[in-house]
Amino acid sequence: MFIHQHICISPQHTSGDADVDLLNPSANGQLTAIEPELTGVPAGLLRRMSKAVRMGIGTGLPILQQNKVDGIIIGTANGGMNDCIKFLNQIIDYDEGMLTPGNFVQSTPNAIAGQLSLITKNQQYNATHVHLGLSFENSLIDAQMHLKENTDGNYLVGAVDEISSYNYNIDLLAGWYNQNIKNQSLYESNRPATIAGEGAAMFLLNNNAQDALAKVKDIETFHASDIETVKTRFKNFAEAQNLDRETTIFLTGENGDIRFNLFYHSCEAIVNDIPVARFKHLSGEYPTAVSFAVWLSVFALQNQNFPGHLFKTGNNLSQIKNIIIYNNYHGLQHSFISLTKN
Repeated sequence: MFIHQHICISPQHTSGDADVDLLNPSANGQLTAIEPELTGVPAGLLRRMSKAVRMGIGTGLPILQQNKVDGIIIGTANGGMNDCIKFLNQIIDYDEGMLTPGNFVQSTPNAIAGQLSLITKNQQYNATHVHLGLSFENSLIDAQMHLKENTDGNYLVGAVDEISSYNYNIDLLAGWYNQNIKNQSLYESNRPATIAGEGAAMFLLNNNAQDALAKVKDIETFHASDIETVKTRFKNFAEAQNLDRETTIFLTGENGDIRFNLFYHSCEAIVNDIPVARFKHLSGEYPTAVSFAVWLSVFALQNQNFPGHLFKTGNNLSQIKNIIIYNNYHGLQHSFISLTKN
């Protein structure tokens, strides 16, 4: 399965002429996405869109305008949550009377994939995966299965999540986030918490190796709470890739939360002869943050550039050919993704 196009909206300079050498700072423990100006969307429709839908349209629509696709597959944990809360509040505010339909229409997670389909009049396969920290990975696996059946197909695959005040406040009270943590010192915070993030990333996938930017070589997902299971599965996954250690980077989802450091450190020890990089000081933590890691990896493979501030250990690769990504969400949902330069 090959990646041919990619677009990302994030808290960093990733849309348009991307520049990941620069690091935008967090504010009050949040990294909020920088939204570009959207073109090709009716103004009336744009006004009614939530931020999650706008980010999904901003990343997916340019790809759909250039390519005919056989399916739109989106992963999200909380897409449409803000509109959902607005609609539920309106039920009370208006005493179940005349309610604004816009918030209801865009209050479900599949609003993003649905809007992309409606705007482009695409009547092909349309699916939204809502599996918390494995939503994006399951979208990739869905596309992978479709491409085994429809070998000539094109699929738009992506992920979108926003910081909604409702979810953020719950996670803040639960201790997942801390407003005093800054992304510049994220990995030295030494606290059982991290910073919140948001963003969207979209990819055009097919089986055509010609002119591809990167190959999705392997994907593995699983649920586990014990470190030994993670170590065993990562060791088997890494060995199966048969990678050249001189051209490989291990990109982890370490997020500064000391409760999950041992998962990442244990996997780093298994591949201790390759450079280790981290990405969540760029994106913040959110359920589909791994989609940002995939975008960053494709960008690095394409441009042969991995900024120094990403590296935890070693950064002296003369050539980047392989990137292995390990991410976990709340220490329970784990995924490995292997990408190679085509």
